[in-house]
Amino acid sequence: MKKKQIGGLIVAAVLFIAVGVSSVLTNAVAQNLLQASMVEMLTTDYGYDTPGYDYIAVVNVVGTIQEQTATSIFEIAEGYQHTDTMDYIDNLMYDGNNKGILLYVDSPGGAVYESEELYEKLKEYKEASGNPVWTYMSHYAASGGYMISMATDRIFANANTTTGSIGVIMSGLDMTGLYEKLGIRYVSIASGDFKDSSMLTDEQIAVFQEQVDEYYGKFVRIVAEGRDMPEEEVRTLADGRTYTAQQALENGLIDQISSYEDMQTVMSDELGVWDFYEPISEENVFASFFSELKELVPKSEAQILKETASSMESGVPMYYAEQLR
Repeated sequence: MKKKQIGGLIVAAVLFIAVGVSSVLTNAVAQNLLQASMVEMLTTDYGYDTPGYDYIAVVNVVGTIQEQTATSIFEIAEGYQHTDTMDYIDNLMYDGNNKGILLYVDSPGGAVYESEELYEKLKEYKEASGNPVWTYMSHYAASGGYMISMATDRIFANANTTTGSIGVIMSGLDMTGLYEKLGIRYVSIASGDFKDSSMLTDEQIAVFQEQVDEYYGKFVRIVAEGRDMPEEEVRTLADGRTYTAQQALENGLIDQISSYEDMQTVMSDELGVWDFYEPISEENVFASFFSELKELVPKSEAQILKETASSMESGVPMYYAEQLR
């Protein structure tokens, strides 16, 4: 075979390989773009289109403080969205037009992890920006909802707010009898006496009590720092009970009782800023449709049992006002 023919075959082979690789890459990129577009089209999104002038940012903490709820073609975002809220505060930290945060709380609390993470994020915002954070308590600002308020400079509450519930709870359901009636037998093979806590012994309860006490001590210290009170005084108030707004004011747990509108006026007067901003949830019609469709699908008794147990008792430590369920 002549050299020219060999050279031609080599060139043809290289071109063939190049075209093949290019085709594969193009298809992969196109598939990823299509997938991203579908996700964006079928889910709920939060847009941060902050003003180009001085403003006070409203951070809403409404609902149980917990890990962000999943959003898919069958679900829409409902209640408090932890990841979105943390990202929102991050964006505010270095926005020169932002002059402060109004933390609007309507929550019975939630998980220890997310409650403390939000508390620390608010403190980080204050340190990084030098801006103030004020709290307004709506229907509820209890347990974890009260804890996050400790990162703020002033606390206002509605006259009918339920707050307090300073404490920790770890709970679970013993469904052994029900499982027996349904013919469900639980089996576990564990490596130690404390690995399986589905049927609690006194020793296991003592272990969990130590954990609860540790989180409780941390909660007390956070309140003592936030309200400039001795820890001993906080502990006398922190027996888990809730307080009315008037009781909270008398015990030094809040600063003022006010309507939301009056509180905004006071904050605006003090900061010299009159515009309030909060992000808007852009709910897609497809996500809403599929979410409604999901509710029409009948559930088995086992599914209902599992969802009920999951929603009622998590088995993890919570800064949560159980009586406000």
